[in-house]
Amino acid sequence: MGESKAVIGLSWEPKLPVLSSLTSKTPSASGNSQSEPQKSALWKPNTELVDGLFVPSNDPKKVNKLLRKQLKDTAGKSWFDMPAPTLTPELKKDLQLLKLRSAIDPKRHYKKGDSKSKTLPKYFQVGTIVESAEEFFSNRLTKKERKAIIADELLSDSTFGQYRKRKVREIEEKSRPGGNEKWKIKGQQSRRRAKQRRN
Repeated sequence: MGESKAVIGLSWEPKLPVLSSLTSKTPSASGNSQSEPQKSALWKPNTELVDGLFVPSNDPKKVNKLLRKQLKDTAGKSWFDMPAPTLTPELKKDLQLLKLRSAIDPKRHYKKGDSKSKTLPKYFQVGTIVESAEEFFSNRLTKKERKAIIADELLSDSTFGQYRKRKVREIEEKSRPGGNEKWKIKGQQSRRRAKQRRN
């Protein structure tokens, strides 16, 4: 019974290369030498290491600053900690199209929301719609019709293309300078007026 269990203790000390600035502390000719090297993310001076491990300071401002750096960028607990995704050019185009969705389809009407603000949302998620087995023949998109981004899907849609061309034509006609065209009377009206002038 004289045997005692050996206590396992963990100790770790980083093996740092010996820097020349630490070993020689003689001031240079200019007199403005730094005896301690600059702090970096990987290397901490011996004053901040306790038993070879980094221990944060007791200053509450510094502790809060460290905690803020470690926090993940999420929407909060009420949104189930939804992370902020990285904005790629494709995602940016999709978000801009979703803001302008009221101009895409004339038959659908949406709430105003924040369509006038130019800022894009910070927190969002992108998903794919999975159709049920009942809609296999009636409402399913084929592989050719499926596109990676919304812009490609809209450009491949023929009905949207016709609507877009018609709207562009209407806008061009409104903004076209009048010239002599607006004074010319065309069609049935001109025939009636010519008849009235002759009588």
